[in-house]
Amino acid sequence: MYRPLILAALLASQWVNATPAPPEPATAEESPLRGPLGNIAVNAEQISLTPQETSQVRDKKYKAALVWHGSSNWVNALSEGARDTFTQLGINIVAETDAQYDPAKQAADIENVMALQPDIVLSLVIDSTSAANSFRAAVHRGSKLVLLSNPIRGFEPGKDYVGIVTDDMRGMGVAAAEMTRDAVGGSGAIGMIYHDADYFITNNRDQAFRDTIRQGKHGTENLEIAVERGFTKESETSNIASAMVLQHPELKAIYVAWDAAAEGVIEGLRSMGRGDIKVITHDLGVNNLVDMAMNGSMYGTIADRPYEIGQAMARLGVYGLIGKPAPAFSVVGFDKVQRENIRSIWTSAYRTELPSLLDKALR
Repeated sequence: MYRPLILAALLASQWVNATPAPPEPATAEESPLRGPLGNIAVNAEQISLTPQETSQVRDKKYKAALVWHGSSNWVNALSEGARDTFTQLGINIVAETDAQYDPAKQAADIENVMALQPDIVLSLVIDSTSAANSFRAAVHRGSKLVLLSNPIRGFEPGKDYVGIVTDDMRGMGVAAAEMTRDAVGGSGAIGMIYHDADYFITNNRDQAFRDTIRQGKHGTENLEIAVERGFTKESETSNIASAMVLQHPELKAIYVAWDAAAEGVIEGLRSMGRGDIKVITHDLGVNNLVDMAMNGSMYGTIADRPYEIGQAMARLGVYGLIGKPAPAFSVVGFDKVQRENIRSIWTSAYRTELPSLLDKALR
């Protein structure tokens, strides 16, 4: 996804044969999800433009800029969703930047981009505090700002930015709990390796997972979180997993906050000869998907839909141009991923063919 580990640090100053059960349809938590400012989440599918609104902007020669935090398959899919939508609307993308997870570089990026006078700016802001001045200058010049996941300190929806689009983080946490239930056959002791930093997306996903199991919802009443450990660096998770298993050899599965952090967990389990312990996480990473394809420790993952996030952000930008009331906080759906649907989910999420290594593993 968008490497929550690195972003969190910045805001504070990702072998045994078994046949997995077929994936269930994604489910959402019953209580309303709220954004960082308390706004109730709206399904991003509701963000749409009428034919009249489309024609209203198509011939205006509007310009857009994509001011991203980093680069990855996930960001590529995000950009592709935005690009396809802007193309349909006759809006030209004049810049696409990669801040390499450096807030100072992102501040410079937005200042450089503004020389091109974009009418719409889409961005995931790395550092809410240091970015405020640069992005406020863009807003004062008349650009319509749409944010991905992170708010900017002191900015108000409908005034300083059009809206925020992000994952259905609550639903993803619940889905991970359901997948853990399936991985252990409905009962048993599990471990939880959560993101121990102040980061809105991962904190909500982790808490939804924890609450679902502690409250025995969605058929998890016979699961027990026997041990929890937090981490801030992805490199810590291998040792954390090894220590957890030594203290609790009865563990049948381990939940990990995101994909890249789960790689260390799988490495630790493999070194201990505990391929019987299944791993559940979030996001799509090639290494863990290869392990899943080979019926290894990785049982399943919950994946968001970056292409659809890009589409929703682009449409919100147009909402800003035409003065259409916009939801302050919108969420895009997710998918449960297991061996049987790796190929189809990768294609729909990233709009690209499978990497050759993963394709070979599945074959």
